Amino acid sequence: MMKNNTLIYVAGPTSVGKTKFSIELAKKFKTEILSCDSRQFYKEISIGTGVPSKEELSAIKHHFIQHKSIRDIYTVGDFEKEIIHKINKLFKDNKTLIMVGGSGMYADAVMFGLDKFPKVSKETRKQINYYYKAHGLKSLQKLLYQKDPIYFNMVDKENPVRLIRALEVSISSGIPYSSFLGKSNKKRHFVSKMILLQCPREKLYNKINKRVDLMLHNGLKEEAYNLMKYRNLTPLKTIGYKELFNHFEGILSFDDAINEIKKNTRRFAKKQITWFKKYDNAFRFSSSKSASEVFNILNDLN
Repeated sequence: MMKNNTLIYVAGPTSVGKTKFSIELAKKFKTEILSCDSRQFYKEISIGTGVPSKEELSAIKHHFIQHKSIRDIYTVGDFEKEIIHKINKLFKDNKTLIMVGGSGMYADAVMFGLDKFPKVSKETRKQINYYYKAHGLKSLQKLLYQKDPIYFNMVDKENPVRLIRALEVSISSGIPYSSFLGKSNKKRHFVSKMILLQCPREKLYNKINKRVDLMLHNGLKEEAYNLMKYRNLTPLKTIGYKELFNHFEGILSFDDAINEIKKNTRRFAKKQITWFKKYDNAFRFSSSKSASEVFNILNDLN
């Protein structure tokens, strides 16, 4: 078993099989799971965020699943404070904990601490927000590409909040936003190990398409329809919901909306893969590798 208190982070792109794998690994370690999936925090959205099933949640104790409302303001900083407090408590009874989720920035906040960014002047913030209102999302994307092409290739380009934040820092400091990433290394009272699940691109895309079809079968359209009045809230500017909202408003046909969900999910998976490339010390495994095999490999390393 692990010698020190160890947080094992199970990472990988959407649909690669992180949920099932992490549950099996947690069973082997006889431990609990913490989620760092930033969309699974919200209790009103289940189907489109791929929340583990009731059976999966009952198999292993999970934390940070559907503990917030979409109406709550919940930042990555809030998450960092809450999860570190929870981790410290759980380590009193467990030598090893499992963290799982595809939200790389949230995982980094847990393992390394949040990066420190320079202060942004009110004037710069005002100017960028005005620029967005006047010229729209596409212009914001072009401006970020000019100022910081590295972060442009990592960020969710459909999320104006993320784009604006990166531009604020880049313009205010004169230094690309990406250059501030990965600089923090807060002292943690545990060791972090990362397991990165990988899958051939074509196979992953097929899994994504099938997963979207399953979500629709399970009631994604109805779930999205019931949330239409909240569509402007940040948690609902999420793949699966925003495309269906466009369908309900007559902007897209139903078939086009589904094709957009699949296409945007594939794009999101590519961004995740790009993000995870930076982890030089990650243990990289095929998604077909069993949790038992990985458990044995990890223990042999200690």
